[in-house]
Amino acid sequence: MTDEYGLLDEEATDAPGDEWEALDVSDTEVDRTARTQDREFAKFRERIKDADQFKVEGGVFDEATLGALYTLVQHDHIDALGGPISTGKEAHVFLASAGERDVAVKIYRINASDFTQMRQYLEGDPRFDDIGNKKKKVVLAWTKKEFANLKRAKRAGLRVPEPLAVERNALVMEFLGTDGERAKRLGEVHLENPETAYEVVREYMRRLHRAGLVHGDLSEYNVLVHDSQLWVIDLGQAVTVHHPNSREFLERDCENVANFFTRQGLDVDGERLLAEVTAARED
Repeated sequence: MTDEYGLLDEEATDAPGDEWEALDVSDTEVDRTARTQDREFAKFRERIKDADQFKVEGGVFDEATLGALYTLVQHDHIDALGGPISTGKEAHVFLASAGERDVAVKIYRINASDFTQMRQYLEGDPRFDDIGNKKKKVVLAWTKKEFANLKRAKRAGLRVPEPLAVERNALVMEFLGTDGERAKRLGEVHLENPETAYEVVREYMRRLHRAGLVHGDLSEYNVLVHDSQLWVIDLGQAVTVHHPNSREFLERDCENVANFFTRQGLDVDGERLLAEVTAARED
């Protein structure tokens, strides 16, 4: 499979268990910077606030988020922030420069995040037991969770954006695209060989499950086509196999994937895909 489809090698990983690790959401240097607002931070704040491409993004650049971006600049994770790549209810993704490369910065919106939608992924996850219903802490933990999930998926041999840094509610990762334009979603392209694409997505799902994770929102909208390869994105909601709703989420993922490829003319169904994805782990 690896040679046939050019897939990445899997790395040896520990047994799933990182769901028991606490997520630290206490105040950091970022929050203190935002509160003290020294002269350099004030200049940075005004530069962002005055930029035309950010004026329509109300509710995104609160003081602490600006502090997170300022800290990322100070630590050389980004040089400058560009315009939005994509926008959503929970998060906006912006293009940024980091030296000679482009990166993506995903900023979760604390005030506008759909906390109700997030709840189904949080209940039953021990990492969130001590966080309660405080939206700020939930969003900060969610951001760190996506960073950890991306690292785990990458070790499992999936093509995912490389996670580079995380500060508060801002996640810096590899940019998938060309000349500032994001890569197309699987549902936005014409598939000349849907059979191969299906095999790759199925293998990705197998690997992720063997690594102890379930995507939880997998569909043609969360798979990108970049450099003639398929990449999985948006792992913020991904849960471990120990989550009480993990089976339900996996079944939904399988149905979404099967429905898409059925529309591409393949004879596939969600139940068969589910059996194939879980076989290696249940043997």
